[in-house]
Amino acid sequence: MSSKLVVSTSPHVHSSFTTRKIMASVILSLIPAGAAGVFFLGFRSLLVIITCIAACVLSEWLWQIIMRQKRTVSDLSAVLTGLLLAYNLPPTIPLWMAVCGSVFAIIVVKQFYGGIGCNIVNPALAARAMMLISWPIAMTTWTVQGVSGPTPLAMMKLGNVAMSSATTTSTGYVMPSFLNLLVGNMGGCIGETSAILLLLGGAYLIWKEIISWRIPVIYILTTVILASLFGHGGHFPLYEALTGGLMLGAVYMATDYTTSPMSAKGQIIYAFGCGLLTALIRTWGGYPEGVSYSILIMNIAVPLIDKYTEPRVLGAPKSNFFKRMEAK
Repeated sequence: MSSKLVVSTSPHVHSSFTTRKIMASVILSLIPAGAAGVFFLGFRSLLVIITCIAACVLSEWLWQIIMRQKRTVSDLSAVLTGLLLAYNLPPTIPLWMAVCGSVFAIIVVKQFYGGIGCNIVNPALAARAMMLISWPIAMTTWTVQGVSGPTPLAMMKLGNVAMSSATTTSTGYVMPSFLNLLVGNMGGCIGETSAILLLLGGAYLIWKEIISWRIPVIYILTTVILASLFGHGGHFPLYEALTGGLMLGAVYMATDYTTSPMSAKGQIIYAFGCGLLTALIRTWGGYPEGVSYSILIMNIAVPLIDKYTEPRVLGAPKSNFFKRMEAK
């Protein structure tokens, strides 16, 4: 035979996307929101971003040297983890805390489980949760142009919601206008303040087919509708959608390939669960925000969601959830 038949394992359909290209596209889409954070929250935001990225990259590089593993720093996944962690931190956070969070994200959450593609929860969100438990005051101190004050979500938690910046709440604070909510001129974490730039970044990723529209759209709509029905913040859906980390979490955290479901049906269930938990925590929880913990909880549920929403094998008989449970 002049030619041989080559038999190999799946996948047989190849894509032009590589891990490095995907990570680079996500990083590129995040840059405008970070620039807005630096502009409105001060130059120190840039120091936090640089610190987190450098600490994440260095942690991964040193760990792989020590463990004699293949170096994967060039795939940019550590850079993206550092960037996302920085975007979830206030600009006033001490830099040594940012380093601790970065090391935790890379070593404990990512490398302990086998590296990229093996972690069971989002590394940046897990690090943020660890830091919030360890240093609650530093993680919840917000400033805008050097002036400290509560975030819009904190005021909504107390029911102090105004329709415009011309209205002052009962505590003496002024709620940002819808324009300021859109562009990011308000207190909060570095990368979560500018809703319009996060939405544009998400639209770019959907257009490039890097993420699906299902998770961010269903997550945001579920949170807004349920929180409004629950009476959080005085029934103002726009405030609910544009404040806090909802946009950042829905577009960039919940859509993480490793920690989100693979099937369309699973993604819908997962996104609804994230939205439900976020609305519940924002309304009745101890924290004004609920995005981080909601996504982390649903990350843990992803294997179960994948198990019961996996597509039927071509030619296999139809089955349902109850038949599977009876078989056990």
